[in-house]
Amino acid sequence: MNGRPGRAEPAGRAGLIAIGASVAGTFAVAVAGPSVMEPALPGRPGQPPWSFGLHPSPYLAVGLTAAALAAGTLGLVLVLRAIRGGWSVPARAVLVAGLLAAVVLTLVPPFGSSDHLSYAAYGRMLVTGHNPYTTTPAQLAALGDPIARAVQDWARSPSVYGPLATAIQALAALAGGTSVRLTVFVLGLANLAAFAGTALLLHRMTRRNPVWQLRAALLWAANPLLLQVLVAGAHVDSQAVVFGVAAVAVISGPGGPGQGESGGRAAPPRAGGSWGVVPPASRAAAAGALVGLGFAVKVTIALVGLGLALAMVLRAGREPGQPWWRQFGRLWPQLAALAAGFAVTAGAAVAIGGSAMLRQSSQASDMVSIGSPWRVIRTIIHLAVTGTATTDLVKAGAIVLAVVLAVLLIRGLGPGAAGSREVYAAVAFALALAWLFAWPYVLPWYDALGWALLPLVPLAAGGAAEALAWILLARTAALGFGYLPARQADATLPPGLGWLQPVIRHGVTPAVLAAATVWLVFLMLRARRELNRDVPGGVDTGEPRVTPAKAAETMGPER
Repeated sequence: MNGRPGRAEPAGRAGLIAIGASVAGTFAVAVAGPSVMEPALPGRPGQPPWSFGLHPSPYLAVGLTAAALAAGTLGLVLVLRAIRGGWSVPARAVLVAGLLAAVVLTLVPPFGSSDHLSYAAYGRMLVTGHNPYTTTPAQLAALGDPIARAVQDWARSPSVYGPLATAIQALAALAGGTSVRLTVFVLGLANLAAFAGTALLLHRMTRRNPVWQLRAALLWAANPLLLQVLVAGAHVDSQAVVFGVAAVAVISGPGGPGQGESGGRAAPPRAGGSWGVVPPASRAAAAGALVGLGFAVKVTIALVGLGLALAMVLRAGREPGQPWWRQFGRLWPQLAALAAGFAVTAGAAVAIGGSAMLRQSSQASDMVSIGSPWRVIRTIIHLAVTGTATTDLVKAGAIVLAVVLAVLLIRGLGPGAAGSREVYAAVAFALALAWLFAWPYVLPWYDALGWALLPLVPLAAGGAAEALAWILLARTAALGFGYLPARQADATLPPGLGWLQPVIRHGVTPAVLAAATVWLVFLMLRARRELNRDVPGGVDTGEPRVTPAKAAETMGPER
């Protein structure tokens, strides 16, 4: 990087314009009203969310959505490259602009999928005395319920979400009554609060480093891909992610990730058993409880808790001058506190949801998305193996791949090169990203967990964090284009759009995801080699493994 902001300024401004155009296009699709991208919301006239009811043609709705997604992808590329070139804008302004865009998108109907209709039905089940883990929307609709009758794509599927998500859905159902429109709007407000909470947490956690803080605002609050697939889609994932980020914030301590002693760069680990390396049991317990609350929304947030525990072990294991058994021995109080905090909230969720909740989550883990590379692999396996063995083999392969990717990510990001606070976010991110890339069931809004943790990954880790942004961007964009729309309505697309599913979702999207996985593997292998070259003899000394020159190159000029 040449560190000349003047050269990067035009690209940065063009990127912001493209992001603005993307948000405008996303808003236009939503405010236009019901279309192939947007299911109708029955309710009294005048109730939020509001739209014009223009009923745009499938060509206009899909084309405008795709154009907004393309503009947002281009905008992120330009802005991130400009930041790497030394260009900057106030992070607070980007944060506020992103949150305002999220507010505006909450005031108009959700689009992209019909999941929000299922959320409304699950909440309605609870307030009408039905178990959402054993009752389907179709069963409730057969009783004449007006909310359940609006469900489209998952009418025969009980809830796969945790009791906390169901409780929020029930509150929305109480507020909305028999109006689908008003119920969905209240659900959107809950998602907006969670999205904004994550944005504010990231802003605060990176407050002492302007480069990190600006990246955090762009990668989450003002990320046009997330504003379209997550916020405009009104997905419950926002509610789960905020608890995962909060857990990282709590266990990282008052300074938070990115607050190393070297002006935000990686700082050496501190010896002497200070809680900067191993947090006090009280913070570990609080972090575990927060992960448990996220688990009570979506079970996959448990990965963050596993990452925090593993990071704790890695940091203690790298403290010089102590035998490994003594270092691990003093970890038991913190690890036990983390596990206890998680057990309290997650255990309560399991007790409330019961075996039916666990059964639904297990069944959901057997699904394979059309846009996943595993779909092709499963088809090939099915030629030789029949029955449930095919599903079992795919799941086993996904688990093996997830473990391999997690190991590569942890080693490639080099926790030893990060300050003791950064390692918690880095390892949690490694496990989350490994799951996203390895698991057979993929949807664009699932990537929200990766985007939320990415801004907290040490930028000084051999430049790998910067390249990870490109990989995640390619993946989310490919999924976004592949699921236009993520509804059964795509089966009724006009002939001119009938090619979208067989060409994009069946072909292009799996190919891009497979290429991104290969790219990720090679990136982490190269990053590990670079880290080892910076360590004399390839031995981890516990000191930062990035030279000052390389750290300056990665971080950009101080501002």
